[in-house]
Amino acid sequence: MEQMTKKETMALRDKHIGKSCQLFFRQDPLKIMRAKAQYMYDEKGDAYLDCINNVAHVGHCHPAVVEAGCRQMSILNTNNRFLHDNIVLCAQRIINTMPDKLSVCYFVNSGSEANDLALRLAQIHTGNRQIITLEHAYHGHLTSLIDISHYKFNLPGGPPQKDHVHVASCPDIYRGKYRDSDYTKEELSKLYSDEILTICQNVSDEKGEKICAFIAESLLSCGGQIFPPENYMKNVYNHVRQNGGVCIADEVQVGFGRLGKHWWGFQMHDVVPDIVTMGKPMGNGHPIAAVVTTEEIAESFRKTGVEYFNTYGGNPVSCAIANAVFDTIEKENLREHALVVGEYLFDSCQILAKKHTCIGDVRGVGLFLGIEIVKDRDLRTPDKDTANYVVKRMREEHILVSADGPDCNVIKIKPPMVFTKENVDEVVSTLDRVLKELRESLQKLSNGKSTEMPSKEPRTRKSPKEDRIKSI
Repeated sequence: MEQMTKKETMALRDKHIGKSCQLFFRQDPLKIMRAKAQYMYDEKGDAYLDCINNVAHVGHCHPAVVEAGCRQMSILNTNNRFLHDNIVLCAQRIINTMPDKLSVCYFVNSGSEANDLALRLAQIHTGNRQIITLEHAYHGHLTSLIDISHYKFNLPGGPPQKDHVHVASCPDIYRGKYRDSDYTKEELSKLYSDEILTICQNVSDEKGEKICAFIAESLLSCGGQIFPPENYMKNVYNHVRQNGGVCIADEVQVGFGRLGKHWWGFQMHDVVPDIVTMGKPMGNGHPIAAVVTTEEIAESFRKTGVEYFNTYGGNPVSCAIANAVFDTIEKENLREHALVVGEYLFDSCQILAKKHTCIGDVRGVGLFLGIEIVKDRDLRTPDKDTANYVVKRMREEHILVSADGPDCNVIKIKPPMVFTKENVDEVVSTLDRVLKELRESLQKLSNGKSTEMPSKEPRTRKSPKEDRIKSI
């Protein structure tokens, strides 16, 4: 129920919420009152198809997840210093999806906390400080993570790069330093991974130190939905380990079956990390996250004699919710669903790319897809303006997408896992229409017949039929 008008809410937010906390669609932000499955509803009751929320992993307000949280909250919620079934069952379920050597869990509240703890584990186990991260990477909002997040510290107002942080090129084979238009797959893998080897050698020669850790998302999200070349991760892991470091896989964005074929993104690369972090989708919107590591690293942590305690990490309610998310993924076959619908989405966008030259590249697996918008396909020049126009127009059509990447020209699609083929058809047909109207407008503009970019009146869209909301 709306407690105040949208105008009043905006005024109160402007007064009391920090200006650094930004909204989607800042010029005309959405006021969302409720959500169900893959749809969100504003204060007028209008429905929006959600292609942004990889947090609401099994669908907004999934009944089984809500019920599990409410039931446990009515019985007990306390910290994990008391013995309780939920935390150990949750740990067991996570470990059952992992390679054998990853067998120890630590529970926290967010992906940022998870990555911060991962760095701490790596530093204690190796005795080293030097961190290798990737260009355009984002790993969280804590100070320790801003320091290793090129996506943040490279901004004009960002903090200076720390001496112990080393940035390797983003392994983007479409518009990166080395491109698939110039090199073979094997060459691309070697060129990008050799940068890591060079950093390791420079750290040894110039600082007389070894590497602490290499940290990377298994697929780079904020970097623009980037898929590293085949064997890149294998090569990198070998270089880092040979130089004293451990390898951290950040699965906050792509974990928990979003990619379809695997539970975790690192499995696509046929590597086994030393530390894995997870967060966002784990609680379907409820704050819970975890770090998974080896017995050897956990033992190094124990030997410090410093107890690790997190007041809310692994509490009974959070773990009950995480267990319900696991149940839902398995009972509703959401990994298989993500694979099937994701392939349909990818194929449909590939077809769309043949119609619109502004689509330079389509890349994706499962329900994790990027559409790179360019001005010139041959030069691969990024087109931020068109990408921003697409985001705005899709919102007017009641479809929520976002743009990201270093040039903000990659349309990101990462919806709840209950996204359907019918949803794909709606997204692709609407995007087709939006790009067509833009092309026709630009043609008129070049012919001197129009001086304005196309704009549409926001349309009204009430609740979709229940059969369209249904998961599968």
